[in-house]
Amino acid sequence: MLFGLDGVEIGLIIVFICLFGGILSGFPVAFAIGGAGIISFGIIAALDSAGLLIHQAIDSSSAMYRELVNSGVRPDSISIFRYPELPRIGEPVFPQGWETALDRNISFIVNRMNERVLAGQSIETLLAVLMFVLMGITLERSKIANDLLTTMARVFGPLPGGLAVSIVVVGAFLAASTGIVGATVVTMGLLALPTMLRNNYSPELATGVIAASGTLGQIIPPSIVIVLLGTLAGDLYSTAQEARAVEAGCTDALTYLGEPAVVSVGTLFQAALLPGILLALLYAAYAFGFALLNPEKAPAVELSGGSGEAVTRGEGLTWFLFAPVGLIVGAILLGQVGIIGSQSVTVSGFSDATEAASLRTNVSEECRASMIELHGQAAWDRALAEQQQIEDAGGAEMAHRLSEEELAAALEAKIANAAPIGTGVAVIVVLLGLTLILGRGIAPSADARPLAIGGLGLVLALLADILLIGPTTSSGVTWLILAIPILIALWGCRTAAARCARNDLIRVVFPPLVLIIAVLGSILGGVTNPTPAAALGAGGAIMLAAYRKLQEQDQSSRIIIWATFAIIICLLIGVNFDLRVNQGGVSVESWIAFIAAYGAYLFALFGLLFACWVLFSSGVLTPVVRETAKVTSMVFTILIGSQLLNLVVISFGGEHYIQQFLKSFDNEFTVFLIVMLVLFILGFVLDFLEIIYIVIPIVGPVIYGGSFDPKWVTIMVAVNLQTSFLTPPFGFALFYLRGVAPPEITTAHIYRGVLPFVLIQVLGLAILWFFPAIVTIVPALIPN
Repeated sequence: MLFGLDGVEIGLIIVFICLFGGILSGFPVAFAIGGAGIISFGIIAALDSAGLLIHQAIDSSSAMYRELVNSGVRPDSISIFRYPELPRIGEPVFPQGWETALDRNISFIVNRMNERVLAGQSIETLLAVLMFVLMGITLERSKIANDLLTTMARVFGPLPGGLAVSIVVVGAFLAASTGIVGATVVTMGLLALPTMLRNNYSPELATGVIAASGTLGQIIPPSIVIVLLGTLAGDLYSTAQEARAVEAGCTDALTYLGEPAVVSVGTLFQAALLPGILLALLYAAYAFGFALLNPEKAPAVELSGGSGEAVTRGEGLTWFLFAPVGLIVGAILLGQVGIIGSQSVTVSGFSDATEAASLRTNVSEECRASMIELHGQAAWDRALAEQQQIEDAGGAEMAHRLSEEELAAALEAKIANAAPIGTGVAVIVVLLGLTLILGRGIAPSADARPLAIGGLGLVLALLADILLIGPTTSSGVTWLILAIPILIALWGCRTAAARCARNDLIRVVFPPLVLIIAVLGSILGGVTNPTPAAALGAGGAIMLAAYRKLQEQDQSSRIIIWATFAIIICLLIGVNFDLRVNQGGVSVESWIAFIAAYGAYLFALFGLLFACWVLFSSGVLTPVVRETAKVTSMVFTILIGSQLLNLVVISFGGEHYIQQFLKSFDNEFTVFLIVMLVLFILGFVLDFLEIIYIVIPIVGPVIYGGSFDPKWVTIMVAVNLQTSFLTPPFGFALFYLRGVAPPEITTAHIYRGVLPFVLIQVLGLAILWFFPAIVTIVPALIPN
């Protein structure tokens, strides 16, 4: 053996050296990865042809091997790491020759490109990357970060370390709205770093908090890392669990696990929400604690500017805390007791199928033993009892078409159980009520009569819903009854909105906040998947950027505002009316709603096109589209190059060798800890994209093939990959900040500044390790 190493080990070293050299060569990373795969394959093929690479494989014809198999050990679990005493034989790393491996690699890469890049199920999810990148770059060019930094600095500046805390808040806000690390770090470096240095902030704290806060976009949804990881995690988890079920003697993963072996990007967004907030809180806590211990290095700063009426502490607590919380909590409590709820009388024409037992019990003895080992004897006994009850009741009943009498009875029960206040009316009342409350809190000394009239309109709307609107009232009649109370409420809200617009914090935060809620709310709430939500975010970002550009040019922005209202009208009509006009017996009411919705849709489309024209004529749209195409092309090219490099590793047995090494450990936690340590170390030299597409496909079958929750595994990997932006010497956030930092900031300042935040990342990983419920609680509470 060359240098006393196994041929596969030498092949892995050659691949890593070629990859590392390609990245250092200065070539674009996307092409360097593919080139590293081609060069390393050539070197390995040449050494193998010269007879220098010998792989020590287990001799499957030996007596010791046969005895081990006869004792009940599975052949696929036998490896040189677990049974080093077994006889071995030397064989080339390309058993059938490098020509066969090359032919197989070329065929596979063409097929994989077709499956993952050009077609297949994952392409729709990958389109979300394009939309989120467009959304982020558009918002970054609309200078939303400028206003956010200025406003948050005024809010938090008077606190010890307030400027650093404001950077964390803005970083989290931009993470949820843009998710582009480079844009966030550069923007905050240009705007905030000089201000912090002028106010005697420590260079280490200033650079560290900017670099770390800029990376929050990699974990806080919508995150490109989560999208890319999610597309891989879904395939890896499904395949690994199917293989695990077969090894356990079961027919499929659904039987063995008792639930489908699936994980979606939307579910991962839900799982990433609390970990992202946790990291932001840890960053802010460190900045605040640093300021308390070193007040001269992070002083409190009073920044001039701002607008709005001075508010006393009592008024602030009343109108900004107690009243809004009381309104929201009151609505939730009314929903719990059944006063607020659905008023729908839609009845399915089919009955519900009988619920099956929690576990399948008609399985083989081997599968039964494996399921008891996995779920426990109590769960198996409970499933047996459930199955016995089903059989005693005559067996599982399939869904069947309801008779006229059954339909009438179901409709009558639906009407009797309808809530007095509809959910839609309650949501409108809460939103308009919050607007009135904020308007009062912003200007407590102003005339309160318009707001009181608006509140009276909301009360009238609730009374009308209780007294005049029933479950069988048509949507058209419902809106006619609610029209006058809602108009009265809107008149009061108009005054409240005008007062809120004079407050810097609300004026700056509200527009992007609405966009964030629209995008993340639709994903986290399970309304839609990430791709349509990303398209909504991209369109909203374009309209928001156009609105700001028109404001800067002192031009009318009414078209953008009315187009936004047109979108809201479309949503309201779509929720309340049946717009399917291509069926028989369509009512006049539905036709009127369809025409109104179609007109609102056309006007909204016109508003979007007008926004594109505004950005194009002002020179914003062209660089946005160019930058979006550049970033998206880089991601997809790295995907293709990484597939090529993976195939090289697979062709000489490197993937199997690594997986055998990991499987040689009996403890799952040990295996996962080793993988996390490797990913952390690789983060010093590789970008997150290379790690996702090169390393995860190799180790994924092992870490997703055990009993760990796939959501927890994926989020742990995502937080670990976020660290790769901060770790020297190749942390991208460090390069971004170094490029815009003033001359007095040295590279040593940046490296020392990010070190505490790298340790905070490790602390965050430790917290998630010991408290996995932080990851799993949100997906458990929100239906998918």
